This record gives sequence, C-alpha cells and structure tokens, in this order.
Amino acid sequence: MQRAEARRRREGRRVWRIAKWMVLGVLLFLLAMTAFLLITAPLSKSLQPITSPSITLLSAEGRPIARKGAVVAAPVKAAELPAHIPAAFLAIEDRRFYDHPGIDAWGIARAAFVNATSGEVAEGGSTITQQLAKLAFLSSEQTAARKAQELVLALWLEAWLDKEEILSRYMSSVYFGDNVYGLRAAANHYFSRKPEELTVKEAAMLAGLVKAPSRLAPTSNLKGARERGDLVLNAMVEAGFVDATAAAKAPEVVINKGAVKNLPKGTYFADWVLDELDAREASYGQRQIRTTLEDRLQRQAVNAIRSVGTGDAQVALVSMRSDGRVVAMVGGKNYRQSAFNRATQAKRQPGSTFKLFVYLAALRAGYSPQDMIQDQPLRVGNWTPKNYEGKYRGPITLREAFAVSSNVGAVRLSESVGRSAVIQAARDLGVTAELENTPSLALGTSGVPLIEMVSAFAAVRSGSYPIKATGIPERAQSGTSPLKDNERQMLGQLLFAAGNEGTGRAAAIPAGTFGKTGTTQDSRDAYFIGFAGDLATGVWIGHDDNRSLGDTVGGGVPAQIWGAYMVEATKGAPPIKFTPPQPQAQTPAYTLDRTDYYVQDYDVEFKPPAAGDGGAGQIYVPPPQNTPPSDDTGLLIPEPSLSRVSPPVPSGRQQPAPTERETPDEPAPPPAPAPAPRAPDEEPNSE
Repeated sequence: MQRAEARRRREGRRVWRIAKWMVLGVLLFLLAMTAFLLITAPLSKSLQPITSPSITLLSAEGRPIARKGAVVAAPVKAAELPAHIPAAFLAIEDRRFYDHPGIDAWGIARAAFVNATSGEVAEGGSTITQQLAKLAFLSSEQTAARKAQELVLALWLEAWLDKEEILSRYMSSVYFGDNVYGLRAAANHYFSRKPEELTVKEAAMLAGLVKAPSRLAPTSNLKGARERGDLVLNAMVEAGFVDATAAAKAPEVVINKGAVKNLPKGTYFADWVLDELDAREASYGQRQIRTTLEDRLQRQAVNAIRSVGTGDAQVALVSMRSDGRVVAMVGGKNYRQSAFNRATQAKRQPGSTFKLFVYLAALRAGYSPQDMIQDQPLRVGNWTPKNYEGKYRGPITLREAFAVSSNVGAVRLSESVGRSAVIQAARDLGVTAELENTPSLALGTSGVPLIEMVSAFAAVRSGSYPIKATGIPERAQSGTSPLKDNERQMLGQLLFAAGNEGTGRAAAIPAGTFGKTGTTQDSRDAYFIGFAGDLATGVWIGHDDNRSLGDTVGGGVPAQIWGAYMVEATKGAPPIKFTPPQPQAQTPAYTLDRTDYYVQDYDVEFKPPAAGDGGAGQIYVPPPQNTPPSDDTGLLIPEPSLSRVSPPVPSGRQQPAPTERETPDEPAPPPAPAPAPRAPDEEPNSE
C-alpha cells in the first residue's frame, strides 16, 4: 500500500514538472514572439502620417519612364463631420469600433463562421484599427507573420491614440479607387463636394468602395458602386445610424467628377499600364514597377513615324511579343496636347484587317487558299458591296482574293460560312468589342480597338489564342487554346501573300512580313497590321473628327511606318518557333529624383536633340522587298506568286470556270511623306 502511494506521488511530481516546463516553454515562446513583433513591427511609423503613394514605372531594361503621384487632399476630422459620414464606415467596416481594444474577437469568430459556411471569403474580421495598422507596412503582403504584426500594431495604436483620431486617420488615408486616397480627395473627385457636404447615399457609396476600390470605382462601374452603396445604407439602418424612412427617401447618387491636378503620368503606354495596375490591391508608399516596354523599340516606333510622316493626321502604333507583352505603344502624335490613347481607347472600324477572321472562319469550314471564289459584283439584300475603284477579277483563288483585298470575295465567304462563324473566329482571337451581325461585318465596319486587332495577329503568330495584351511582365502568357496547325499554316500563306505581293507589299521586310492592309469608307482610317519575327505590330492613321485622309490608304503610309519600324525591330532577332519568349534580363536601376516626370522623346512631336547630343535621329526607310524570307516563324513560306491554278474543289462547292484576267503587278508606292500615293488594289469599305 505504502509503495503504491509513493509511486503515485512520484508520478504526480513528474507530471507536474513536465507541465511546469511546458507552460514555461509556451510563455518563453510567447515572450520571444512578442519581442520579435515589437522589434520588427514599425511601431513609431504607425503613429506618423501615411506616406503619400507614388508609382515609378520602369522600362523592361530598368530605365524610369514615368512616375505618378496619388490624388490626395487634407485630412478630415471625424468629430467635425456630419454624424452619418463616419457612421457609414462604422456600419460596414466595424460596428463594434467603440467597444473593442483594436482587435474584435467576436468579429473574427463571426467572419470565420460565415466564410466556413459559405465556402468562400465572404466577410473579413479586421477592425478599422487593424486596417489602419496595415497601412503602416506600405504594402499588401499577406503572411501569418505580417498578420501577427498587424495585431501588435493595432493594440499599439489603441494605446497611443483615441478612437476619434484612429477613425480620422483611417478615413483620411484609405484608398477609394481612381488613384484617389482619403475622404476629402474622394468627395471632390467623385462628387465635386467637400466631405462635410456629402449626402447619406454619397457617404454610403464611398464607404462601400473601401472593400474593392478599383473594381467598384463609380467612374467605371457606377452600377456596382450603387449596389454596394445600397448595401452600406441598409447596414446603417440595421445599426440604428439612419432612420429607415429617411434612407428610403434619399436621392440616387449622381457622379460629378471634380477637377484634380493632372500630374504627368508619362506617356500613352504609362497611362495604359497605370490603369492595368489599378486592378491590383492598393499599395501605399513609393513603388517601382518594371513594365514590358522596351526602350529601344519604343524609340524606334517614334522614329519610324517621324521619318515617314502622317501629315495632319493622328497616328497610333502597338507592338507586342507573341505572349502579349507590349514593347512599344504610340497613342497619338502629342501626349501633352491630347492624352486620349488611340491605340487602346479608340474604337475605329478596322476595315479589311478584319478579313483575318473571315478567312479563318472559311478555313475552319474546309476552304483552302487555292480554292476559287468569284470576284464579281453581288447583292446581299438591299446592300451591294464594291471593290476598290470598281475593279473585279472574275474567279480567283482565296489567296489572291486576300492578297488584293477583294471586298466581294470576303462578303461571299462570310455569307457562305455564316456571320456567326466569323464573329466566333474574332472572339476566339481575343476581340471583345461589340460586332454587328450584318452583311458588312466582313468588311470591318464594327469598331474595334487597335490593340485588340494586334492581339489577334499575335495569336496567329503564337499558334494559340487568345493573347491578352499586357504591360506587366508577370501577366504575360500564351493563349490557352491552340490553333490547328493546318489552319495556322494556311493563314500564314494568306498573310504572306498580302504583305509581300498584294496591297501591303510596301511593308515587306527581309525578316518576312505576314500582314494585312485596311482602309475604311471614304479613307477615314488606314491600317497595316501584321507580324514578323516575334513581334506583332499594328499601325493606324486617321483624324479624330473622322475626316477623310484623301488619297492615303493602308498600303501607303501605315505600311511604310510598319516596315520602317519592323525592319529595325526584328534585326538580329533569333528564330522563335512555338516557345514563349524568355523573361527580360535584369539590369541595374537608374537613379531616381523626386519629381513627377516622363520621357519626352517617347512623344512623336517632341523635338529631339541636335545630332551629337545623344538624341534619336532619323532612320532608314527601306524600299519594298520581295525576297521570300527564311522560315523563322514556324509558318510555311509560299512561293511569291498569285497563281490561279486551283486544286479540286471540296465536295459541295462548284468550281467556276476560269477566265482571262490581267494580274495587277504595279510596284508598291515608295516611302514618302503623307499623303501617300494609293497602293494597288486597296479598298475603302462600302457601307
């Protein structure tokens, strides 16, 4: 009995020692973690004003090309605002703000339950104090250690600041979309009001933006912003901040953008990339973002436009790798005079460049480049398409019809395979613009941004679709669906014929040109879009007021600009077949100053320095080349001819009898300032 009792006492002492050491170990661990968090967390910084956000864009080589500061204004004081304004933020973000010490255990538990039952992250548990603490880190990194540091900072803020000061700092620092930070700047930006003048619904809308400011910014998503604002208003009613009757009678929100200081963003490319960056989570402090723009190619694009000239017409150019990385962009002749980006924002009729989709649909339906088609007048309902200058060639091959840009041939094909098939081909290659299902669809009468058309040609070069244009290297990727190899090879034959023997032969370069011209009704728009090496490039010229370009056509100035740019851009490029391009090599960063600026010689009308000062000079514009290139694109290079010899016609289609015709063999127009001579057989579209 005594032995058993002694054994039990010894076991009890052993268990106690183990438990004591375990508790001590846990305490030491917690103390060590607390010390680590106190040392690493920016405690002193959390009590300082939030650093004004700014973004510096770098070229692919690491050269600074633009810097943009945020839209900010003076801080607000919660106590001086009408009660419904801070109430809107408390109702949707942190109803227990005045009851917790910076961390709301009940809110965290509720959010965890809601997220677990819904199967998605539907609700967050962060308090307003925690959100303010997060801003002190100047980044949106999400790790367990960072979350623990935020908890420590939240407690620290609660210890040093009162609730009103925390709420004031939060409303003065949070992101509201459109590069606008702080309630005062947001009230002016969206409503042209002082924050003290905001209505209940306006305050609710702004409070609702905090969850997803880029996606819900009312300037681009008014419907979504209003829906989110109504959700906040209902939360205010539930929390007792607003009377239900008053909420129901509140007038609908109307956006009235206020004037803000237009900081120089940089270039057309910089504006476009900054819009793309807005889709990311907001970040505070100073950031450097490396982009896809290649400095040498951007300068080459500007020089090519200067050398060829466009007269008084506007110009746009987009050049991208086959994985969508945009390496050069010109959105107009003078960014300072007009920041409207004609390469990405304008939806102009693409003209005959749209025939790429017509012929892809035809190839998918079983046609081949050597099949015959009637190049004769036709009538579709009450509409009669016409060829350029009324020239018709009788029965010709699809290859010749594409090369000489036969309008009636394209309409016949579109009506044969079905317009829905043409629209599907355009959608597959990345066109998102609205396309009208009318007989004139085949002639490119629906407005499409130039960048989408270039992306479609890049998809043919890549062999996969869709290709999404991007200015952020990490977002570049090949298409998710492969083009059938035979379809791609046949498209290559058609594009080679048009770019080397047909209407686009002024764009022919030694590296091999695969492209298509386009000229719209009354010569309002002129295009050349194509690819060579690993670059797909499109050039457009036209007037903003839709005036005619006169004698200028796609095979003239646009083709000459394209050739002048691409002959230099593809020089020395290694053969690339079906593998995506390798990432750009990293180079040392340039020294930065602290002012907003942009690279002025990326602008077409910027006067370059005199010779010897390091400025970009004129470039050599090569004469048209008719030598077939080597096969460095993975496409079969056809013989340079417009043969009318046709193989047996696929079953179900009748082969027309051949007739004598005269083959157009006039030389392509030489490079010359605008207006350029009309290229042979180029066509404006008929309505």
